[in-house]
Amino acid sequence: MDNHTHTSADQARVQVNHPMLAMIGIILGAFVGMFSETSLNIALPKLTANLHVTTATASWLVTGYMLMIGIVLPFSSFLSKWFTTRQVVIFGLSDFIVGALIAATAANFPILLVGRMIQGIATGLILPLMFTVTMQVFRPSKLGAAMGMCALVILFAPVIGPTVTGLILASLNWRWMFWLFIPFLVIALIFTIISLKNVGTITRPKADFIAIIESIVGFASLVAGSSLASNHGWTSPIVLGLLVVGVIVLAFYAYRQVHAETPILNLRVFTIPAFRTGATLVMLDFSVILSTMYLLPMYIQRGLLVPVALAGIVMLPGGIINAFVAALAGRLYDRYGAKTPTQIGLVIALIGAVILLLTNSTSSIMLVIIAHIIIMIGSPLALSPAQTHALSALSGTQAADGSTIMNTMQQIVGAIATALATSLLGLGIAAASGKPHQVAFTNGIHYGIYLTIAMIVVALLLTHNIKKSPVQNQAK
Repeated sequence: MDNHTHTSADQARVQVNHPMLAMIGIILGAFVGMFSETSLNIALPKLTANLHVTTATASWLVTGYMLMIGIVLPFSSFLSKWFTTRQVVIFGLSDFIVGALIAATAANFPILLVGRMIQGIATGLILPLMFTVTMQVFRPSKLGAAMGMCALVILFAPVIGPTVTGLILASLNWRWMFWLFIPFLVIALIFTIISLKNVGTITRPKADFIAIIESIVGFASLVAGSSLASNHGWTSPIVLGLLVVGVIVLAFYAYRQVHAETPILNLRVFTIPAFRTGATLVMLDFSVILSTMYLLPMYIQRGLLVPVALAGIVMLPGGIINAFVAALAGRLYDRYGAKTPTQIGLVIALIGAVILLLTNSTSSIMLVIIAHIIIMIGSPLALSPAQTHALSALSGTQAADGSTIMNTMQQIVGAIATALATSLLGLGIAAASGKPHQVAFTNGIHYGIYLTIAMIVVALLLTHNIKKSPVQNQAK
């Protein structure tokens, strides 16, 4: 009798015979998308030389990609009410294949940029659907482990990107970065066609064209402004202009969404305390990861004078550890809820960040590897439970909006955190002017790590707001 009661309470929102089989295509697509987000960072010097463009111009291959993700992501939930899950994912994967083909065969920089931006559209469509589908097809008792797999995509793919790209560039042409995407995307497309089911409800709500324009202008301005601040500084007129426009337009957009009968993005989910706390923790933790992954390769190359190919290998142990912990963290949520794993993870990440703060221009590579590993243990340990806590607080119809909001904010906050880290790096280098370059650059890295530590501390304070697991409340 008890087993029957448990089974009936522990039902997935959408019944699928093989949930993991249904997820393979979308997980592969999301992995390639997140991998692509950071993989080009280490390749920019080679692309600058081969395509005869400046560093600022080449950086648009990263900025343009993030820009398209930031524009498309907010529409993901709306599109899932007009088209089936299968239709959106199949289009996204096909779009990514086309973008990769264009980039791999590009004869000049503008064509390469077009290919990258087409890939950004695909990532913006697929990424939030990964979480939405997971929330629907897995039963509550398995949800933490399933979300751990999603966290693995979000965390491991960007971490491993520079390492794999470094190895590719050591022996192959830069075009192979894009050619190698295609086999994985084709496999993902085959699995999607065979096994993915529709998990949404097709309601075809009326399109609010004013809100659509506000969304495109607002999110694009915020992402572009934050990204350009890395090169031009926060006081640059173009950066300030984009940020001001972004904030003002998004304020109008938010007001319109809150008061609309059928909003494009249901911002009312922020009135749910568990979602609000969990989503904020995810933003902070993701920013910790991105800022660390941005600063560490530069410190290894320019502070410790390690060659680029070896720098990628130095980052590898942390990436591998990250993969194991991301998968484990979800299971911890199933057993202990969100609060304890999140707090333990953030404390561990704080220890790793402090160790990095204690390094200098003559520190051993092993000390840096250890600090990186510690951060890569702590961050995924905190992220997956916080994400599951946030999304589990939402009903089936709200889950798509919650997933879209979190993924959109991750891109925006990630761009802002990276830009802030760049600004602090410059301040730190200027503060140590007159000293040897290695010493000055290491001082700049320390300034950037202060931001990482500040975000971890704020996140730790927020964990006190985590209440009983929403999954436990739903089971009642």
